[in-house]
Amino acid sequence: MNRKQFIQGSALSAAAILTVNVGFSSVVDRLGKKPIQPLAITMWDFSWLERRWSGGSYEDWDKALDELVSRGYNAVRIDAYPHLVATGPQKEWTLKPVWDQNDWGSPGLLKVQVQPSLSSFIAKCKKRNIKVGLSTWYREDADNTRLLIDSPEKMAANWLTVLDGLAGENLLDTILYVDLCNEWPAQIWTPFFKAKRRGHDWSTPESIDWMKRAIDTVKKKYPAIPCTFSMDHYQAGVLAKNPVPSLDFIEQHMWMASLQEGAFNNQVGIDWNGFSSGDYKKLVEKGEAIYKQNEARWNELLVSSIRQMATDAKTVNQPLITTEGWSLVNYKDYPMLNWDWIKGLCALGISTAAATGQWVAMATSNFCGPQFVGMWADTDWHNKMTKIIKNASIAEPIKNSAIVKRIGG
Repeated sequence: MNRKQFIQGSALSAAAILTVNVGFSSVVDRLGKKPIQPLAITMWDFSWLERRWSGGSYEDWDKALDELVSRGYNAVRIDAYPHLVATGPQKEWTLKPVWDQNDWGSPGLLKVQVQPSLSSFIAKCKKRNIKVGLSTWYREDADNTRLLIDSPEKMAANWLTVLDGLAGENLLDTILYVDLCNEWPAQIWTPFFKAKRRGHDWSTPESIDWMKRAIDTVKKKYPAIPCTFSMDHYQAGVLAKNPVPSLDFIEQHMWMASLQEGAFNNQVGIDWNGFSSGDYKKLVEKGEAIYKQNEARWNELLVSSIRQMATDAKTVNQPLITTEGWSLVNYKDYPMLNWDWIKGLCALGISTAAATGQWVAMATSNFCGPQFVGMWADTDWHNKMTKIIKNASIAEPIKNSAIVKRIGG
């Protein structure tokens, strides 16, 4: 089978399944029982607050959110800065940049005030019927306040401060879920987590115990809000062997480029964690060429991994959400970097995941924001992709899960 046949076959298979699902939905609608359908979600991380300088992509929230709705999205995942809110919600914080090459957040030192900005942004989402997933990257401020988190109970207490504030402003109904930590327990986001661990491995006993204790503490006060810890570095079968019942759903980030221990990234010769200007030059020189030279291999790697992830989640009866995927981890508007092959990979990932019935929300990519001009400008592509997501069905065994109830509530 050549690469063209593979791509066409995968797309047709997904389309056939989705046609059946959409037909079923129409029948159910006629019976007056409209099914709950997956959400099209995007990741605006800490950019929603930090890229607001004059001319910045999120300077005008109304414009950005209206454009999001016009592209078919009905959910957004943002950083709520719980450690900063708990310490000084209206304090002006000095934040250090995570990186100066990637287009998330600020490339330089900046000052932010989390509240009342957080409540204001969520109120604008509520007005547009956009659900908000709260997460955090535990951004580093000048005093490194995140290092005060010395227990899962402290982590939870910070989150309770955020939720209490939103409850007081009648905004809690807009909150889709709480992701207590982005890509737990990656060192870059969790320097406070001192347990012995292996890289990004969330499946150690220390990690699972931390997740359970933190979530249990939040759920004692807010039992109706689904909670999770998002993950990356997918490894087939790990979830099935190490179920985490305290998670209301699995928020798995998955990219073709990082699968098989980063086989694609390794072949290009890039360090997707640190990412320098030199790495973008390597993407120009080799990235698209390496993909197109063996397109069938890379496509099959993505498709098979998505299907395996669905099988793993089904084994432990867990819904899936993916807010970051499906092509490369890092990309941006840059000379001689085009978006066509990135969009093609993302379309393949979306259609494959949608056909499994295991995803209850998914992103079209982790570049779905106004700062990625070339990706953002293709409104037709976004609407085609969000239609696939929102027209997908949800598998019967997970329809009574907390996150599905929240989507339908």
